[in-house]
Amino acid sequence: MRTESFTAQESYTRADLFLSENLTEYSRSALKKLFDGGFITVNGKKAKASQSVNFGDILAVTLPPPVEYSAKPEDIPIEIIYEDESLAVVNKPQGMTVHIGNGNADGTLVNALLYKLDSLSGINGVIRPGIVHRIDKDTSGLLVVAKNDAAHVNLSEQIANKTCRRSYLALLEGIVKDDSGTITTYIGRDPRDRVKMAVVPPEKGKIAVTDFCVEKRFSEGYTLCRFDLHTGRTHQIRVHAKYMGYPVVGDPVYGIKKQKFNLNGQLLHAQRLTFTHPVTGKEMTFEAPLPEYFTQILSKLHLR
Repeated sequence: MRTESFTAQESYTRADLFLSENLTEYSRSALKKLFDGGFITVNGKKAKASQSVNFGDILAVTLPPPVEYSAKPEDIPIEIIYEDESLAVVNKPQGMTVHIGNGNADGTLVNALLYKLDSLSGINGVIRPGIVHRIDKDTSGLLVVAKNDAAHVNLSEQIANKTCRRSYLALLEGIVKDDSGTITTYIGRDPRDRVKMAVVPPEKGKIAVTDFCVEKRFSEGYTLCRFDLHTGRTHQIRVHAKYMGYPVVGDPVYGIKKQKFNLNGQLLHAQRLTFTHPVTGKEMTFEAPLPEYFTQILSKLHLR
């Protein structure tokens, strides 16, 4: 157990709102559990999530020790489209979480990789071995996985330096007017819902840059759009699509509530991945076709 204290520099209508801005690693539901468990006090007295916070109030949070996980190999079918001694490129299916954590101790991509591959990098520890970058659980498509630490460092530097190029296809709600463009915002935790990300002021988030290009427009009121990432913020494309006014079809978090199609998640696919091989120095590009559930939706639509 450890205790962290925060002094309010302004008044807040709710204590959980104040803490959500100071304990950014905790979701709103996680903070609720801390309040309910009596782990949070205001000026030494047990606090409620809904109580107000005044200037100068001191909030103390007793944080329980983190739960330790250890990923175990599992015989789960996954598509490995390329592999050598340094790395592997995987086409992750929709519905699979990349690595274990709270609420998902098995059935992840890491569990499958530990079974399929002879080695994985250890830089990210026992929870995320080999994982250089992630895509959301309900987003399908390409990931590069490091099989040793040297490859991991090299690939991570490529992502940080923006020389690793990642391109996505998404079906969007509505007809996007511009043929192409660049979206530049700051993305951080949504102050009203800590589970979500949102476009926020610069001091509240990190810069996020996404290029978009319209591939097809459909008379039913949808647009197939390509997105190229310059940064890799959490939910970046999904947040930027909503910010544009054209959320991703099927997105349960940022999309419209009433869906025309029977979907299990957003129609967002990591379709192309380009990077430099960490050993040979050769540029490598991989592409993964749209999954069947995605193409079935497209086949029902008509070009404008």
